[in-house]
Amino acid sequence: MLKNKIYTLFTLIFTAALLVTACGGNADNEAIIQTSVAETVAAQASTEPPVTDTPAITLVPSRTPFASPTLGTPIPLVSPTTGPSTGKVECAKASLEDETVVDGKIFKPGAEFTKTWYITNTSTCVWDTTYKIVFWSGDILGGGYVYQLPQVTGPGQTVPISLVLTAPTDPGKYRSEWKLQTPDNINFGVGVYQAAFYTEIEVANLTTTTAIAYDIVDASLVITREPKYGCQPANMIYRANVTITTNGPFEFRYQIVQQDGNSAYKKYVEMKEAGEYTDSEHVWKLGRAASQNSNRWMQLVITEPFYREYPQVPFDFYCP
Repeated sequence: MLKNKIYTLFTLIFTAALLVTACGGNADNEAIIQTSVAETVAAQASTEPPVTDTPAITLVPSRTPFASPTLGTPIPLVSPTTGPSTGKVECAKASLEDETVVDGKIFKPGAEFTKTWYITNTSTCVWDTTYKIVFWSGDILGGGYVYQLPQVTGPGQTVPISLVLTAPTDPGKYRSEWKLQTPDNINFGVGVYQAAFYTEIEVANLTTTTAIAYDIVDASLVITREPKYGCQPANMIYRANVTITTNGPFEFRYQIVQQDGNSAYKKYVEMKEAGEYTDSEHVWKLGRAASQNSNRWMQLVITEPFYREYPQVPFDFYCP
């Protein structure tokens, strides 16, 4: 469009110049020509709309936004006390009723022995043989790490758990701890604290072991009243219940000493192997006329092959 306008303008000027030349080039003619050119240009400007040059638009490519990261599916945390969400925690309840092989028993190096725990199912579930006995801590004593529960055990029933173990060859004291495990891998022990059930043994040093190496590892005296409440017409009986545990074959003597000076009750005991000795023969009888107070006591004393006193056990006597 602009080029056309320029071309037309030059054509008019050139034509006008020719006219001037032909007419002799006087001033009047030049004025006439200039006026004509101006009128022509004005006429074109009035008939054609103005053209505005619009700069070309450069498109800036838009930036593709980063995709939001895909979050993974959260993995549910497994509590060490409750186990997986599908676990039956209510089944993991037990109590220890009794056991064999007294703690502290002395064995020769490499000796094989069988340890048995009597464990009661205190839950509301039936334990089947998919339940396991698992090694928990200490020394495995030559056993396996996992055993199947030996029999189906219902609520309130007691299952004997027996493991064949082997004493180490090195002298010293050893402890082996175990727990139960549900089919969905919840480990549990016995009692309210879920404690491991265990065995403790001592391996003898054969170069120094003599008869005196065996010992009394535990002793207790418990006093019971007969009747527990009320008063009989004649006498109330206070019975001394003695329990003495040895860690091997052992001979010893003991006596019961009373607060009133009576110490006539004496016994001799020969243990053929490690175990518990119990005795409930000794009694102290008190009649209704006896002084009533809480000053009385009885005491267990080992007299041979060494002298060892155990704490005095007090008891009350009131009989209105």
